[in-house]
Amino acid sequence: MGMSDYYKDLRELIGDELIFMPAVAGIIRNAEKEILFGRKHNESNWGLIAGAIEIGETPAEAMVREAFEETGLVIEPERIIGIYGGRDHRFIYKNGHKVEYLTIVFECSIKGGNLNSDNEEMKELQYFSENNIPPIENNYPTYIFRSQQDERAHFERNSK
Repeated sequence: MGMSDYYKDLRELIGDELIFMPAVAGIIRNAEKEILFGRKHNESNWGLIAGAIEIGETPAEAMVREAFEETGLVIEPERIIGIYGGRDHRFIYKNGHKVEYLTIVFECSIKGGNLNSDNEEMKELQYFSENNIPPIENNYPTYIFRSQQDERAHFERNSK
């Protein structure tokens, strides 16, 4: 889908200035327990299936929507793995837009759909083992990729 009307309108008002953006990301595993990553058009690094939470949407609804838009899969968020934000989660996009994400990372299960690579949002989709994570843009702790975790959500306590 790309940028929503809300974020387009916001960018028209403030230009490239830094905005705070609530977002979601999913650890989506296949039957072999590999994690799904996507690579967007014109980007070299991989990323988790992720996106912004839209006005009026719950984080879980945003995760389901983003997964379907980016992969064609119908997923269900099962639990929150962690919540990440702060200076280490700032980005400047190629168009100059600055953003600081507050990202809720969900562990998700696949309920249906068909994996659809090379769509409007993603150029490539691929599963990777937790011991072979590809280069990614986001500064997530390696903890989130482990299949054996305790049930408590992880979060950063101190910003740098």
